[in-house]
Amino acid sequence: MRILVTGASGYIGKRIIPLLLERGHSVVCAVRGKLRTEKQYTGEANVHIVEADFLDADSLNNIPKDIDAAYYLIHSMSNSVSQFQKMEEDCAINFKRYIETTNVKQVIYLSGITNDTKLSKHLISRQNVEKTLQSKVYALTVFKAGIIVGSGSSSFEIIRDLIEKLPVMIAPKWLNTKTQPIAIRDILSFLTRGLGKEELYNTSHDIFGPEVLTYKQMLLRFAAVRKFKRYIITVPIMTPKLSSYWLYFVTSTSYKLAQTLVNSMGVEIIGKSSDINQLLDVNPMSYDKAVKLAFEKIEQNSIASSWKDSFVSSRSKKRVSAKYINVPEYGCFKDIKQRNVKNEARTLEKIWAIGGENGWYYGTVLWKFRGAIDKLVGGIGLRRGRTNQTTINTGDALDFWRVLLADKEEGRLLLFAEMKLPGEAWLEFKVEKGVIYQRAVFRPRGIAGRLYWYSVFPFHGLIFNGMINKLADA
Repeated sequence: MRILVTGASGYIGKRIIPLLLERGHSVVCAVRGKLRTEKQYTGEANVHIVEADFLDADSLNNIPKDIDAAYYLIHSMSNSVSQFQKMEEDCAINFKRYIETTNVKQVIYLSGITNDTKLSKHLISRQNVEKTLQSKVYALTVFKAGIIVGSGSSSFEIIRDLIEKLPVMIAPKWLNTKTQPIAIRDILSFLTRGLGKEELYNTSHDIFGPEVLTYKQMLLRFAAVRKFKRYIITVPIMTPKLSSYWLYFVTSTSYKLAQTLVNSMGVEIIGKSSDINQLLDVNPMSYDKAVKLAFEKIEQNSIASSWKDSFVSSRSKKRVSAKYINVPEYGCFKDIKQRNVKNEARTLEKIWAIGGENGWYYGTVLWKFRGAIDKLVGGIGLRRGRTNQTTINTGDALDFWRVLLADKEEGRLLLFAEMKLPGEAWLEFKVEKGVIYQRAVFRPRGIAGRLYWYSVFPFHGLIFNGMINKLADA
């Protein structure tokens, strides 16, 4: 079968594509920027990448008509707290109108469990998208899931941050809300095994793990798996706004995503039983097992995807595109340095391991201070780290940078700043013919941008000199 995967560069999309290829399917990946996905599937004959923005109906004409089924994995939950419902509805309408002109027989939509009498805006939006996607031309199969437990998922990383950073937590009362977490592996099993199943055409099924747990129990069970002793005190006085700030400052989540999650965490996510487990032969694993398997992936440095690499982890509205790969030459401040290298291969390895737990090799305190200032003024800070410690792909998040280009064969790594700045900034590393070139470029926006550059220039001299020296001496 030829399968369309929307949201192909997202958390679920990145994980389902290899599974579809293993099953012999041909996959059409719909992404907003080809650059981000093309390199990952270089040489893969059964992958066709197209650029399509589902908010722009005309761009959907890039999607081929000869597709048999489609996965709808699009959501806008943290792009704009006030507008995401409208954005999600518009995306669904544009998708449906175009897909009805293709050969698609089945659309599979991953939604959220919506059985509580009082739903959050996020869950109401998911419910509305399901209604919008229903069609007389193709069959719709809906899987509704709760909290996803897996390395790199937003909920997993938030729980991990809380447990690893706070021995004692004074937490909001929504920690007593009940939910049914499900492992990412089980989600993928449902999604792939439901493909082409005619008995699932025009049906909706809740999918969930075997245990009903409160968020507090999830935190304590997570801590037990990690062999941490943790204490949690819930208080009724923490408002949703305070709760959002609490999550934002303690964990790696963005403030907008924290707002959306807090609004949803007061809703019970309890699934309705059906025969879906028997139909697809899926036996969902326990919460503890899901956590253990997630940490196996983390320890093996083999996380397939992370929510942090999605643009929802950033405050920036800019997308990875050729526009930003072409670093401007005029009207910019530049800091350009070069050094002879002792060992090109080792220098490249150090460049490819930069950031995250490895740091930036020089002036660590200053990097952390810059990250703290950024977070204090509502930016992303250094909290995202990096998904893998030794590999970098175009489109990845890297602390408060976004990877615009990662070409190890060419010896070039290009980063674009996503911290709050009065302008735009690039940081580039290139190794060729025994020399490492390091280039920092800043395009200021007005007087504020120029004042910013001159105020940090003394620190740049210290940090950038130290960093290139460390890389050259690798």
